[in-house]
Amino acid sequence: MSANLHDRDFYQWTQQQTGLLRTGNFAQVDLENLIEEISSLGERDKREAKSRLVLILLHLLKWHYQPARRSNSWRRTINEQRTELALLLDDSPSLGHVVEESFSRCYDLARRRAASETGFPVSRFPDACPWPLEQAMDADFWPSTPGDA
Repeated sequence: MSANLHDRDFYQWTQQQTGLLRTGNFAQVDLENLIEEISSLGERDKREAKSRLVLILLHLLKWHYQPARRSNSWRRTINEQRTELALLLDDSPSLGHVVEESFSRCYDLARRRAASETGFPVSRFPDACPWPLEQAMDADFWPSTPGDA
């Protein structure tokens, strides 16, 4: 019955499962779907952290390599993504290791996306991220124009 409810009305299923857990009625809990949903929450947060990091790196690359096109919109995007990623890491500190481990992959995705969005060849962007993770996340960090001292 609960498994069927999970497929028909997810919200109602969540309320039912919460009630069963609160009252200690564990025998009636839809354990299979509950396990799946809890697991998917962790995966969702992991994807969100990586996505936010890609957006930060993408906009830092555009900021660095297209100084004439710098805008308040890019600045807001960088600030917002830094803030949201920091908040996500505050709530789930163990995601910090996921972000660190996926940093190179996220940079590669940002690099390829930057090439697509700017029209520059991907070779224009360094193979490895020119900034460490801590610097990319630093609210006071704004890359200079290439060639600046």
